[in-house]
Amino acid sequence: MTLLGLAVAFCGLTVLVHVASVAIASWRCRAPSRPLAPMPGTPPVTVVRPVCGIENFIEETLASTFRLDYPDYEILFCVASPSDPVIPLVETLMARHPRVPARLLIGNDPVSSNPKLNNCVKGWHAARHDWIVLADSNVLLPADYLQRLLATWRADTGLVCAPPIGSRPDGFWAEVECAFLNTYQARAQYVADTIGLGFAQGKTLFWRRDVLEAGGGIKALGAEVAEDAASTKVVRGLGLKVRLADAPFEQPLGRRRAAEVWRRQSRWARLRRACFPGWFLPEILTGGVFPGLAFAIAVAALDGPVLPLLVLFWLGWYGAEMALARAAGWHVGRWYPLHGLLRDLMLPALWLDGLLGQSFEWRGNEIRVEADSRAV
Repeated sequence: MTLLGLAVAFCGLTVLVHVASVAIASWRCRAPSRPLAPMPGTPPVTVVRPVCGIENFIEETLASTFRLDYPDYEILFCVASPSDPVIPLVETLMARHPRVPARLLIGNDPVSSNPKLNNCVKGWHAARHDWIVLADSNVLLPADYLQRLLATWRADTGLVCAPPIGSRPDGFWAEVECAFLNTYQARAQYVADTIGLGFAQGKTLFWRRDVLEAGGGIKALGAEVAEDAASTKVVRGLGLKVRLADAPFEQPLGRRRAAEVWRRQSRWARLRRACFPGWFLPEILTGGVFPGLAFAIAVAALDGPVLPLLVLFWLGWYGAEMALARAAGWHVGRWYPLHGLLRDLMLPALWLDGLLGQSFEWRGNEIRVEADSRAV
């Protein structure tokens, strides 16, 4: 009876949290009915896009930077190596859009052990404007991208960001990556933001220059192995808040292999453990696997048909996530329950990997995480 009570309590609590999180994310991430028009008197903005190598959909995502419906902005493309194969593409795009102020900055500023941050430093210093957004090269920017970031800013805001939403998956493992990015990670991040615990995600970091300068400047983001974790701590240290833009932005995925999905999720797990260990440890209980096992224990204790009822339980669990994806206008396939279940079966292994692992590879750079969350 004690085991039955514990199983019922755990299952009931996790189902309640799951349904509540789906409802919150459905409300926060609903697709806007129409693009936001620029408001009169909007400030000029610098868009810094660090680029490295040729990725899936890279031409489309970089070209979207030139199609922003905003009256005054500049684009700074940052490349670390003069031999990077992405340079001819960037130069071609700039030549196609001569009316949009854009520059290509080449070089590396080794202010930290974070290669991406080192690539962005020159863009930060070269920016002509006081509102600066660091936008990853694989994010597809909608025409009202800057309006939506500015609309999120409040008097107590220190940083606006948005998680990536996977789209256009090609193949089984790309579908699994969508299940990680969208209905799991983005859902969790919007719930945290809604209850006042917003944290940064490095795909989009929208700063006002004076805020970051007050926190130590762009070099201060090298205090952690991940620039978004450092951003969160800088903003909170200033007594300000990180806020998420409603309706996050698309990251087209294309083809993915199992090893790619694992390496990416492993890297993020190790970064979360290094930077926010107190929040990382409870992650072992997330997902639908342990609630499903608790449900199965309760059914078995009551002499019920375990397998068919467990299948129904998981169909309801992942059906709620499918409802979130449809409400938000995100990609969701007919086999999503299988993709979601596989994701959740991977979570305990990823948690253990994140707990024990110390190093990872990022774009050809081998990075080891030290005990103080710095990287070498």
